[in-house]
Amino acid sequence: MTARSLCRADRKVYARSRLTNGKDLLPNIDGRSLIARRYRDICSAIAADQGGIDQLSEARIQLIRRYAACCVLAEEMESRLVRGGQIDITEHAQLTSTMVRVAQRIGLDRVPRDISSPSLADILREGQP
Repeated sequence: MTARSLCRADRKVYARSRLTNGKDLLPNIDGRSLIARRYRDICSAIAADQGGIDQLSEARIQLIRRYAACCVLAEEMESRLVRGGQIDITEHAQLTSTMVRVAQRIGLDRVPRDISSPSLADILREGQP
């Protein structure tokens, strides 16, 4: 396989991974566990905040995935704390700091999606030569 064939964006859907095609959440993960569902929910919510998955670059998608992983880890630690358990406050602080930095790279502002439908006049106008 050549480097050229690795970078081709026009590969057929069946020649791409299940992860790339959106069939799998993560490699070798069922996706039905509580943590997997939470991870997916966070990824979906942030992608929606950014204008939708179709508006995102692969790099931004990867940042969103890393951010969601940090969120799930932080929530697990906080659950342990609230149940009366011990957590490493330094680890929690580092995780929070990482989340802040990744969130800044992703972008904190919500990007509204254009959901307005064209009016009948606009549609008719487009059809005119």
